[in-house]
Amino acid sequence: MSSNLTLGVEVVSARELAPPRDGDGTANAFAELHFDSQQSRTTVKDRDLSPVWNEAFRFRVSSDPSSLPELRLDALVFHLNRSTGSRSLLGKACISSTSFVSFADAATLYYPLEKRSLFSRARGELGLKVYLTNSSIPAVDPLIQPGAAFNQDPPSLADKTETVARNNSFLHLSREQVAAEPALTFAVKEMKPEPLRAVSVPAFPSASFRQPFDFQLKETNPPLGAGRAFGGRVFPGGRTAGTYDLVERMHYLFVRVVKGRELPPRDVAGSIDPFVEVRLGNYRGTTKHFEKKHNPEWDEVFAFSRESVQSSLVEVVLKDKSLAKDGVVGRVHFDLNEVPMRVPPDSPLAPEWYRLENVRGERIKGELMLAVWIGTQADECFPNALHADSAPVDPILASVHIRGKVYHAPRLWYVRVHVVEAQDVFLSDRSRVGEVFVRAKLGSQVLKTRVAPCRTPPYYRWDEDHLFVAAEPFEEELILSVEDRVGPNKEEVIGHCRVPLAQLERRFDEREVASRWFGLQRHGGGAEAIKEEKFSSKLHLRLCLEGGYHVLSESTHYSSDLRPTAKHLWRDPIGLLELGVLNADGLTPMRTRDGRGTCDPYCVAKYGQKWVRTRTVVDRLSPRFHEQYTWDVHDHATVLTVGVFDNCQLERRPAGAEAVRDAIVGKVRIRLSTLETGRVYTHSYPLLVLHNSGVKKMGELHLAIRFSATSFSDTLYAYSRPLLPRMHYVRPLSMVQQEVLRHQAVQIVALRLSRMEPPLRREVVEHMSDAHAHLWSMRRSKANFFRLMSVFSGVFAVAKWFADVCCWTNPVTTVLVHLLFVMLVCFPELILPTFFLYLFLIGLWNYRRRPRHPPHMNTRISHADVAHPDELDEEFDTFPTSRSPEIVRMRYDRLRSVAGRIQTIVGDVATQGERCQALVSWRDPRATAVFLLFCLCAALVLYVTPFPVVALLPGFYCMRHPRFRNRLPAVPMNFFRRLPARTDCLL
Repeated sequence: MSSNLTLGVEVVSARELAPPRDGDGTANAFAELHFDSQQSRTTVKDRDLSPVWNEAFRFRVSSDPSSLPELRLDALVFHLNRSTGSRSLLGKACISSTSFVSFADAATLYYPLEKRSLFSRARGELGLKVYLTNSSIPAVDPLIQPGAAFNQDPPSLADKTETVARNNSFLHLSREQVAAEPALTFAVKEMKPEPLRAVSVPAFPSASFRQPFDFQLKETNPPLGAGRAFGGRVFPGGRTAGTYDLVERMHYLFVRVVKGRELPPRDVAGSIDPFVEVRLGNYRGTTKHFEKKHNPEWDEVFAFSRESVQSSLVEVVLKDKSLAKDGVVGRVHFDLNEVPMRVPPDSPLAPEWYRLENVRGERIKGELMLAVWIGTQADECFPNALHADSAPVDPILASVHIRGKVYHAPRLWYVRVHVVEAQDVFLSDRSRVGEVFVRAKLGSQVLKTRVAPCRTPPYYRWDEDHLFVAAEPFEEELILSVEDRVGPNKEEVIGHCRVPLAQLERRFDEREVASRWFGLQRHGGGAEAIKEEKFSSKLHLRLCLEGGYHVLSESTHYSSDLRPTAKHLWRDPIGLLELGVLNADGLTPMRTRDGRGTCDPYCVAKYGQKWVRTRTVVDRLSPRFHEQYTWDVHDHATVLTVGVFDNCQLERRPAGAEAVRDAIVGKVRIRLSTLETGRVYTHSYPLLVLHNSGVKKMGELHLAIRFSATSFSDTLYAYSRPLLPRMHYVRPLSMVQQEVLRHQAVQIVALRLSRMEPPLRREVVEHMSDAHAHLWSMRRSKANFFRLMSVFSGVFAVAKWFADVCCWTNPVTTVLVHLLFVMLVCFPELILPTFFLYLFLIGLWNYRRRPRHPPHMNTRISHADVAHPDELDEEFDTFPTSRSPEIVRMRYDRLRSVAGRIQTIVGDVATQGERCQALVSWRDPRATAVFLLFCLCAALVLYVTPFPVVALLPGFYCMRHPRFRNRLPAVPMNFFRRLPARTDCLL
């Protein structure tokens, strides 16, 4: 069956080519393409080191589409000598098939030209646009004439390429890996091909994590407050740098309505329901109204963007709510040309009294206290101001849900409850043996001890440790109750006690805390019930607040704070983090308003205990924020998280209606250790969100970031300190315990922040803290496995290279390896210096290709662009599941299949280890005797044989010529594989 799959290649241009040695400083350049035994080349551009071709070619993929992952495109740039007709190589670029994408995702990329050999020259870049298409077009004939190109129309959406070979199993290995690790051959499981966004089958070790161009990070050049940012530096632009030097200075007209006095009444009774309306052209701002009050106090600030000013006159109108159509009582107007400019650190402008005028310009009774000035977003009133773009929103909702705020998360403590014992515990039915346990409750957190056996006299001992999470100020009480399990799902409370957290001792190290006896109160009984027993029941406890731990309230991989709870254990800051939230572009419409798609976005940034929220920009798909925030940095091995959300709280809903959650637009994570000190990073971050239908770009967020270190020595010293506080290593917590406590901490932080105004909603806190990242996901499992294979890809490559050396594939290389081996064996003191020198040279070589941008979410690494739709549906399913039993059965069977293959690998690894143990365990007496005899002979031989000889002989034997090799396994391998393992003991 023939395939219509073709590879399209557009050769755009080359930049800064290296001139040939025998030339005159220029080159007659042309490009030659090689793919799947097909060849083509461009026209020759005479005397041009930066030629432009803009020529396109197509190559047919072989009839077997499954061979695509093994193919690659080679692009070579040559210089043509017109006088002799010879050509010399200027450089080459090799593109693996994992980088091939569909036509819709293709973009022009410049590949650095590499050398063909050690002594050749190469410099510059070659711009190519490479994509796959499923159009039925004749392939390029071999040695096609220069300049040949196609002019076919680009493929339509219906003609987008389908995946030619897709492996939907948990593991997907290349042939080299299968040959290198036979134990992993269980990984092959073919599934039905399905259309995808791009042809990208992960194949290791030569994997490519290059994303589609639209999903990549882009460096920007925005005008900032201190000038224009370019290449990490800020060039002055005629304005002085200040507090807001990482954002563009935006000017606003501020109108502060403070209060009124002696307002004119509307009737004989002298009553008035006053409110104020601020007008600037078509923009309006309205204060709240008071009922029957002559001296109201509003103290509200309105901000009008200077870019949207449509009038030279601003009016402050006093109205009466009780009059028809909110009748005008009086007004005050200001000419914008006479409004003063105020820029911090100037003192705030003092408000003053203004006499009201009627529509005819006559002064009337009553005055308003106002302040009008022009300022920037650095003004102290900016966070609390109501902006003109929020005029369509209800003023009450706007005052609560639109303003930006800075939040400080509560300080979290671990509460350690060590239940030692209980005495004089009498059951209601003394004829039976009780199943007594202790239940501890703190807020919504409940933990239970095991059932302790009864001793004589009535005495129970548990000696168990439990941890809770509590937040300052301590509002809840710790409730402990001794209970008896009298039947299935039926417990009877014997007694209980309440302990206020504020009374607990605070511990900052591993010292022992003194224990205390607490008297138990009868559950539901009065004083008479307590006096029935001669001795009262008591509970022996050891309680304390742990201040030496860091309470994890976010994912351990993206922690923004690693300090212990106790403040006196904190170290001085090592730097300052500055974040400028500039603007967003092309946000996806989240709702329909007035017949068009719109969005009400706001940003939330989290680092340490400080959360910040920008103002909500109403009805904008490309909002401009330009707000700047700072944090103290105590450890730069931390992560700043910035999220964009759609505000869904701006519409009134009937009482009792279900609360609406704010929609997630996207999230950005930036690790501070990847930032250069003092450099300003201005980038456009794509907002990538994973939906049931796949990964989707929701827009772009423009940020400006700068990390400034107070001392270079302190920053370097931070690398030598432990990542977590000392208590995490002295008395470590288990992984399961950490996850449970982290979940409780996130819930406490979400509850506290939702009680602030404006509230930071629970879904926002959970998304920013990655509260649900611990749940099972087939996609995440694949991504982590491929990450692991990528880490070991270098080992596989070295193993394959050494196998080629042993097989004498390249005799010159093999001879050189022999010489190097002899030198290292004869001079063993050179082994470690050579190794570290090699690492040093590798690091220097990689310096020119060092990352220039902060890392960002990668759809290829996340395995999001090739995830199966059912895998995504399973990932977004609720917990517990809400799907039908048939779907759950299918997923359970798939999980069993995956887990079966995993347990096979784990079993194989365990088998090899057990065989090593069997060498000296006498499980196989004959094999152990042979091995011990071999060890004795080896010890005698090695004692009398020089070390170089001992090292050279096995090395030469391993690298012997193929004619001296046998295809059968070696004797040591046969001996090892015959050793017994504990697989015989498995049921």
